[in-house]
Amino acid sequence: MGLVAFLTGKLSTSKPNTPVANSIYDFKIKGLDGKEIDFAQYKGKKLLIVNTASKCGKTPQYAGLEKLHEQFGNKVDVLGFPANNFLWQEPGTSEEIAAFCERNYGVQFQMFEKVSVKGSDQHPLYQWLEAKTGKKPDWNFAKYLVSEDGTEVTFFNSSVQPLDKQLLSIIQ
Repeated sequence: MGLVAFLTGKLSTSKPNTPVANSIYDFKIKGLDGKEIDFAQYKGKKLLIVNTASKCGKTPQYAGLEKLHEQFGNKVDVLGFPANNFLWQEPGTSEEIAAFCERNYGVQFQMFEKVSVKGSDQHPLYQWLEAKTGKKPDWNFAKYLVSEDGTEVTFFNSSVQPLDKQLLSIIQ
């Protein structure tokens, strides 16, 4: 028992990988440009959170994600999180990832700094998403759809396309 716990009579019950946020709106994460983005700005809209990779067979999903952003941006914000967790398919720097996304897919939706979506260095956002759904990304382009009030999260595996009817039925 530590000194603080002894003096206060309180023991810490948190685990090292316990999500630190109570809400999706508690997160502040840097975009590819290095500027911090406060998730509180997304209140009232659905969020589609996707782990992305530039050198994956599923990389063409960027086109569908951009189309979703263009067609349904008034209902859902697409948030891309480059991750190098699956066969090292996202090796680039933030600058390289941004250039790749713009050049090849015209990506205009928000892209964030590279994160780890699983393992001992799993980013706190992905810890929170996993805690809410019991599911972690199965591969690049796994998707989490967060409700407008930030309380409900639905997981879609990487084979579900961005414009799939099961995803769209929740967005619309």
